[in-house]
Amino acid sequence: MSGPAGDGQGAAETPTLGALRGHRVYARRWVFLLVLSLLSFSNATLWLSFAPVANTVAQRFVLSTEQINWLSLVYLVVSIPFGVVSIWVLDFAGLCWATVLCAWLNFAGSVLRSLPCMEIETQDPFAFLMGGQSLCALAQTLVIFSPAKLAALWFPEHQRATANMIGTMSNPLGILVANLLSPALVKNKEDVPLMLVRNKAYVILAVCFGGGIGIFSSFLALLEQVLCVKGYSNEFAGFCASLFIGFGVLGALVLGLYVDRTKHFTEALKIGLCLTSLVSVAFALVSQLPGQTHALAVICSLFGLFGFSVAPVAMELAVECSFPVGEGAATGLVFVLGQAEGVLIMVLLTTLTVRRAEPSFSTCRDGQGPLDWMVSMLLMAGLCTCFSCFLVLFFHTPYRRLQAEASMSPSIQEDACAAAEDHTPYPAATPEPLPWDPTTPSTDATGSSEAAHSWGRLS
Repeated sequence: MSGPAGDGQGAAETPTLGALRGHRVYARRWVFLLVLSLLSFSNATLWLSFAPVANTVAQRFVLSTEQINWLSLVYLVVSIPFGVVSIWVLDFAGLCWATVLCAWLNFAGSVLRSLPCMEIETQDPFAFLMGGQSLCALAQTLVIFSPAKLAALWFPEHQRATANMIGTMSNPLGILVANLLSPALVKNKEDVPLMLVRNKAYVILAVCFGGGIGIFSSFLALLEQVLCVKGYSNEFAGFCASLFIGFGVLGALVLGLYVDRTKHFTEALKIGLCLTSLVSVAFALVSQLPGQTHALAVICSLFGLFGFSVAPVAMELAVECSFPVGEGAATGLVFVLGQAEGVLIMVLLTTLTVRRAEPSFSTCRDGQGPLDWMVSMLLMAGLCTCFSCFLVLFFHTPYRRLQAEASMSPSIQEDACAAAEDHTPYPAATPEPLPWDPTTPSTDATGSSEAAHSWGRLS
């Protein structure tokens, strides 16, 4: 932050003026901008999530089209009187308090509008939907006015337009996502609960494995900067990244063959992430020691083998727990969330670094003192462990797609249950009765001839 005591003490300034007045800018301003942008993005997505599938939502909750329209119109109505209140909150309570209040309103509105899809009795679903949308509309009046104030208070003069652009454009980007995702997720009225995020298993998988994607992306992007501080060459850093990818591909091949035969998707994912957490702790410690080339090579190989290899399994689980939602939407949302978490994780990791006196064995060539990555690497290991533990404890799901396929095709059902029913013998076929009794002799020539002819055909 660029004010000495808070965000009500004037705008951020250029380095020269900041030095004259005792102000400075902090790297965490980008984290604040990211938080504000995500709030604006999610709020805009909530605003128009019903509009692209209005007819389906009306059918699901037995509402009229006019009622569905009001779920979007309420944002405009609320912004008129409460826009003035939001201006007062931003100017007198401050940007931080306004952002916290916006986040809680966004969260409460999301939960309230999801209640009609829960396993509880709701006499009037429209009241819950409208109440949730109204709370989100209140949050919009706070977040929509914030980018310009954030840019003025937290950013120097030469970055204000960029910061304002990022914060402002996140809102229409959320509208874009709402118009793309809602039709992709909602094919019929039974899919509406998924759009309102009722599928707990899918949410847990998306957040936890999405965090894993963010950690892996940050690991690859920052690996050279972490290792050069301790004297490792760029060639060695590239070699470690290659080991990570190579062993990840090899592990994915073996694991794919295994889960295809056993259908142990959940078990494979949980075990893989637990082992990944252990390896991430080892990397956080060993990467801060010089001269550990062999250990680091082994650790990076295991990191890819256990962590990177479970990506295809996680994508299959995303499809299984969200069926009948389309495969592209189910896996794409996990990937998009992973990229968003990757941005946040990378910003956090780089923000927590500090400059140290350059040691004699550093090979960094940025012309400045090397960064201390110890806290950042421990944070990365801690996040990896938290995501893994949360998924292991709380992720449970039936394999909906396999069950649906099994109910439609007996052959698929046999394949899906093969692991539990190996070598089950088929019942012996009951022979059809012969058209005549071969032990009873025939007395007439015609009968004898027909009996002989029939016996020849049967034999």
